[in-house]
Amino acid sequence: MKKSIALALACLLLMFAGCAKEPPAPEPGSSCTLTISFDYEKQGGSGSNQFAVWIEDMDGGHVRTLCATRFTAAGGYKKRPDSLATWVGKAMGVADFDAVATATPKPGPAAYTLDCEGLPIGTYRFFVEGTLRMQNYVLYTGEIEIGGATASATAEAEFVFDGAADRPALSEDAPEYGMIGAVTAAYTPGDTP
Repeated sequence: MKKSIALALACLLLMFAGCAKEPPAPEPGSSCTLTISFDYEKQGGSGSNQFAVWIEDMDGGHVRTLCATRFTAAGGYKKRPDSLATWVGKAMGVADFDAVATATPKPGPAAYTLDCEGLPIGTYRFFVEGTLRMQNYVLYTGEIEIGGATASATAEAEFVFDGAADRPALSEDAPEYGMIGAVTAAYTPGDTP
């Protein structure tokens, strides 16, 4: 009898030992938000003006897409695999592409807001990817704390300039270089009821 009780206790300890507690989510009913903003300058020519905005957990898991331009989200990535390749690779099978599809905005400030209710409190990575022209792209990345006090963060840009025999690579002098800029994120805690 003592042996079976000890075995049962050992099993319970093993079962709970590896279980990490998930961080708490913001209070239900609070209207906390995360807004990702950037400057957008529409470009001429084909293979440009595509962008996606999303967040990931610190382990690199896709959490939520705030928006993606309609061409890519509606299946354009199948015709042009270089269109938002990073986002498509992260969100494929996780995001409902139709739900996040958006028209290309007018030039100027762009902002996309996410209701944070239900997201665990913690640090998240936010991204804005832009297809500048064909396989040339920019990926902005930053980190922001969700939960607690109001917070803001600025993203850093990584440009990839790549060409092909029939299409030379872009450079910092190309007009497409300025398609997306000044990417920031702002977390605003909600009022608890």
